[in-house]
Amino acid sequence: MDLIEVLINNRTEIINKSVNLLNRAHLKNYNELKETERTKKLSILYDLALKCIKNKNIIDIVEYSEKIAAERFNKGFDFHEVHTAFNVLEEAIWESILNNMAPEEYGEALGFVSTVLGAGKESLANTFIQLSAKTKVRNLDLSSLR
Repeated sequence: MDLIEVLINNRTEIINKSVNLLNRAHLKNYNELKETERTKKLSILYDLALKCIKNKNIIDIVEYSEKIAAERFNKGFDFHEVHTAFNVLEEAIWESILNNMAPEEYGEALGFVSTVLGAGKESLANTFIQLSAKTKVRNLDLSSLR
């Protein structure tokens, strides 16, 4: 079975695994969302990653990552929270690849997934950094440390 077949045939299982991993991460802002909303967000990211893998083009995931970084930043999400959402999806995809493909196919399949999601994570990080640099930092009260 090739990578695209694995991703299409195991979509529901991969997304459900991702949601479970995200739930176990106990991320403040994601925990405040209904599970259906967490599932929807991971489904959108999954479908976009699949599209980019099919097309062998990362432009869509880079642009999407910039967009959601700005949205999540403005809603008070920490970078770690959004980055974790990418990571749990990647972990679930890797598991599906390892369970459904021949070992000699792992390298190329994992490479495609890591390249696409890695580009998304890099774009996410760059956008968060740019937005953080524009935000005025409050003075910290460190008196309790004395």
